[in-house]
Amino acid sequence: MRYHGRVALESHSVDSVLLEMRHLEERLRDKDDAIACALSALVDLKDLHTGIHATRMAEWAVRIGRVLGLEPDELRDLELASLLHDIGKIGIPDAILLKPGRLTEEELEIVRRHPEYAWAVLRMIPGFDRVALLALHHHERMDGQGYPAGLEGEAIPLGARIVAVIDAFDAMMSSRSYRGPLRVQDAVDELVRCSGTQWDPRVVRLFIAMAAEEFNEVFDTVGGVDAPDPSRG
Repeated sequence: MRYHGRVALESHSVDSVLLEMRHLEERLRDKDDAIACALSALVDLKDLHTGIHATRMAEWAVRIGRVLGLEPDELRDLELASLLHDIGKIGIPDAILLKPGRLTEEELEIVRRHPEYAWAVLRMIPGFDRVALLALHHHERMDGQGYPAGLEGEAIPLGARIVAVIDAFDAMMSSRSYRGPLRVQDAVDELVRCSGTQWDPRVVRLFIAMAAEEFNEVFDTVGGVDAPDPSRG
């Protein structure tokens, strides 16, 4: 009887520990969410020329990552990287970031430092090592002509390849100081044209197929631009 009582007590203790661990994980997740929201707000203050809302980008990124087999922890890192990959733009002077005309080669070199700035900031946050890595490599290209490391193909982290496609689409659909937003079909055509050289073809196909269902809803809020023609994807 004493033995059974001890087993029951030990089982109760294990349940209590597991419950406390779950509560701790929830508090840590809440902390990560708060950090991500705060840093994302800083990016918005720096550059107000946004297209698709950041949360929409993160949602699409996670859905693509899930289809491609990423684990729950990897999906979480991908979600945070989708929100924070451009945090490094805080380090780019406004005179360059918001310049209405064409950038000089020297100015382009400064802009291309923003992934490294993002990595330097995000890696200082406990638990954000992988998020920082995805932010660092979101401007790499499949043909190895990207930056900052010139990684090629599968050497680029999958999460970074996902962020790259969604970030590029968002940039094309955003108003900039030097141009207005592209038509949705033109942005889709550009993704297809550069699939395999600039962007991962699997990610492009998944993104277009998934987002086509939501284009009308999404872009009603950013100027009512035309939805894509599915036959041209």
